[in-house]
This record gives sequence, C-alpha cells and structure tokens, in this order.
Amino acid sequence: MKKLLIFVISLFVCLTNAHAISASSYIVMDMDNSDVIMGKDIHSSRLIASTSKIMTCILAIENGDLNEVVTVDDSIYKAVGSSIYLEVGEKISLKDLLYGMMLRSGNDAATMIAVTISGSMEKFAQLMNEKAQMLNMDDSFFINSHGLENDEGQGNKSSAYDMALLTSYAMKNKTFRKIFKTQNYRTKSNTKSYSWANKNKLLKLDYIMGGKTGFTQKARRTLVTTGSIDDKNIVVVTLNDGNDWNDHKELYQTIKNNYKKVNILDKNDFNIIDDTIYIEDTLYIKNSYTKIISNQDINNFKIKYYLKNNSSYHDDMQIGSANVYLNDKLIHSEPVYVKVGKVSFWTKLTNWFKNHF
Repeated sequence: MKKLLIFVISLFVCLTNAHAISASSYIVMDMDNSDVIMGKDIHSSRLIASTSKIMTCILAIENGDLNEVVTVDDSIYKAVGSSIYLEVGEKISLKDLLYGMMLRSGNDAATMIAVTISGSMEKFAQLMNEKAQMLNMDDSFFINSHGLENDEGQGNKSSAYDMALLTSYAMKNKTFRKIFKTQNYRTKSNTKSYSWANKNKLLKLDYIMGGKTGFTQKARRTLVTTGSIDDKNIVVVTLNDGNDWNDHKELYQTIKNNYKKVNILDKNDFNIIDDTIYIEDTLYIKNSYTKIISNQDINNFKIKYYLKNNSSYHDDMQIGSANVYLNDKLIHSEPVYVKVGKVSFWTKLTNWFKNHF
C-alpha cells in the first residue's frame, strides 16, 4: 500500500510539473534545411508585432550602406510605443539605428530605417512583401517596418512557419547574426550618447544565438529565438504566448534531450554498391542531407535509390535520385549525378568497405 501511495504521488508530481506550450502558434525548425521538427498551427496568420523588425533588419543590411549617416526627420513622430528617443535633426549611422531597433525595439529607429532605405514607409513595406514572396512566406503581409497596428487595427501578419523561414534566411548573413546576438551596445550620435541592453533575456543562455521580442495589445507577446544545442541549429517562434520565455527554454531542452542530428546523406561518402547500371562510372550528389530526428524515430528512416536506365549519358547529367523516407513517408529527395567512366565497381566496393569498417 505504501509503495502504491509513493507511485501515485510521483505520478502526480510528474503530471503537474509537465509543461504545456501556451502559444497560440509555435514552431521549432531546423535552420540548416528548414525542416519542421515540431509545432502547432504553424501556418495560422497572426499579428507579429516587433518580430517584424527581423525583416526590416535583413532588408536594411542587404539594401543599405551601414556607414551612412542618417539625419532624423519628423517621420519619427508617427512612431509610438517603444523608442530609442531620437530627435529631429539628429545625425546617426544606419548601423546604429539597426542596433537600436533590434536591442531596444525602437519604433522610431525602424521608421528612420524604412525612410532611409526606400524613401517612405509605403515603399519599404512593398520591399518587405517582395522579400516575403521571394522566401515563399505565403502566410505573410507587411504594412510597416516596426510591427505596430494602424488606426484601423491592421498590422503586420505572418505565421510561425514563415517567421522561422525568414529568420533561417537572415541567420545566413554574418552582419545580421552579430546584431541578433548582441546583448549590450554603446554608440554616439552628433548630439548624445546611447547605451542599450537587449530586451531578450534568453541571450544569457549559452546555447542562444539571437532573438527578437515583440508585444502589442492585439498581437500579445511574440518571440523569435535561434540557438545551437548539441550541434542542432534551430529557430523557435512563438506567437500570442504569455509564457514565452519558459516555453522557449522548454522547447530547446526538448530538442536537447529527445532528438539527435543524423547525417543521412554525405556528399563526401556517397556510394550505391548495388548499382548494376552505372558500374564503370562514379555517382555523386551535390549536397549532404542531415535531419534532426526524435530518439524514437532514429531507426525508422531508410534510403531508396532510383536510377534511370539511360542508353546514353554524359558527365554531370542527373541520372536518378536518393529518396529518404521516415516512417515510410518521403521527406527528402536528392538528385544523383554521374561522372562517366571514372572508377570501377570493385574500386567503389573497396572504397565503401574502407569507409564503413
């Protein structure tokens, strides 16, 4: 009876301590290949508040001169809410405006960035939507650079999936990565000094690579973070989440404890030993493929090779594909190419054994 009581108490403690993700929408995405690891309502289009500034930042980096000195104009009067307290006539670099926008979520900085890059907020919003279309962000529409709703209650809308795509793209840029992970920044304009601390308190965790917070009364709390944990590079997005700090930490720990990164296709070690069509040739792939897989699925993937029986072919011609299946569902297809007459079957077989034993 005593053992049963202890078991019941232990079970109760486990259940009450279990952490349910409270976000209306969330996603965990592999930044290296845009695979969705887990999520909820990942394509629901929602107000995203200041996480919009991720798009503003990468567009400014790609389209502007970060050393340009910007003269602040009266368009900042339209920017309410969080601010770095720019003054009309003040001169400050575009780079400093980016840091002020990303660390302190300055809406005045975001406004001046839009005007500097495109000449007006309307033209910059058009640039944002063009970029979203290029990145296949099908759930997204932007009306401004900062994420505030207008007088009609309309604001920038996106989905957890789209914001993860955007952030994965932006993280490929060295300058963006540096700004995104900066905890403290000091600078000067022509009239005053600034000292900014990042609002994202998760940056103190050693596995967090960057992040952007967001909040409006309509959007509620939004948060995007990126991290590398046990060589797994992921982006986490939560929308309308009153418990976002804890939810993000919980999701990172879930990936750490329950998932592994598996190198499924290696372009530097690629052999099809049962190939009977291209015996005298070398088959190769151009890209490796890795996937973050749950521990319970670690042995549930397989590779099937499909090769065309061509009567004539030439160097670097695609002659088939390597298809990866997880639980019998196709998750990736990698083109297979040929180098004509480069190696014998026995050499391929010998090399395979050397690499695997």
